[in-house]
Amino acid sequence: MGRRAVLQAIAALAAAGTGAARAQAAWPARPIRVVVPYPAGGNADAVARLISPALSERLGQQILVDNRPGGGGVVGATAVAKAQADGYTLLFDATAFTVNPTLQPQLPYDAARDFVPLSLLVQVPLLLVVPANSPYHSVADIVRAAKAAPGTLSYASAGNGGAQHLAGELFKQSEKIFITHIPYRGGAPALTDLIGGQVQMMFSAVTACAGFVKSGKLRALAVTAEQRFAALPQVPTMAESGVPGFKASEWNGLFAPAATPPAVLERIERDARATLADPAVQQKLRETGVDVVGSSRADFARFIASETARWATVIRTAGIKID
Repeated sequence: MGRRAVLQAIAALAAAGTGAARAQAAWPARPIRVVVPYPAGGNADAVARLISPALSERLGQQILVDNRPGGGGVVGATAVAKAQADGYTLLFDATAFTVNPTLQPQLPYDAARDFVPLSLLVQVPLLLVVPANSPYHSVADIVRAAKAAPGTLSYASAGNGGAQHLAGELFKQSEKIFITHIPYRGGAPALTDLIGGQVQMMFSAVTACAGFVKSGKLRALAVTAEQRFAALPQVPTMAESGVPGFKASEWNGLFAPAATPPAVLERIERDARATLADPAVQQKLRETGVDVVGSSRADFARFIASETARWATVIRTAGIKID
């Protein structure tokens, strides 16, 4: 190859590199799809749609919320794992992200390898609730009753492997008691039967059950967060109720495919955190009962690793299987 040809080749490579840098710097140049791997109308969908307009304004592009339910979050997560890693397809996931690797060992993706955690956006504490006419007025009452007659008490959940189910199993393991798990196809029918007295208790997200507590249809015995819930300050934490170290919550966070360019990851993280720091957004979220977080990538990655390990222990100890 002659000297002129070499110089032309070098110039072409330099131009291509400059063009790629400009293309990356121009991100986002079109709408961004945020996949919510759960049905429309659920807690994750509601939080995603509440946050999206403010995040869209910061990014300068429309955010399209795309519900891809199925497989307890697996269908939507798989779609994002296989999407082009260009920042235009993101995953808005929940507690199931840290649970599915243990519950479903044959996942079509590797949760640790195929995704980059961007920000833990919100956490949703659970309430241990009983029917309004229940004879149980404290966590200690339930522990005593369960030890006196193992297996006669039951607790409801929205389904096997969800945060409500796992909170119940953690409670049983912490107190060395046996309470029968009754899984439902969703939180709404579970709460309906709880109010009607068909089951004795439930760990339910505050976003779903606080209204029933305030209206007198349910009685809240404890909250699963480390601090009391501001809207129900009279309700003690599980730790205050004699179960030290107990914590469980539902959560929502943002992920990107692993090979997404670093500059794009940094931009999404920065704007997501700024969105969660906006007082107007915080007010709207807190009105729904969630705790606003808006963490860094590093903190979210540590949270994911910790939650995955913690729930794996609970799942294996309880022998939980997906039907």
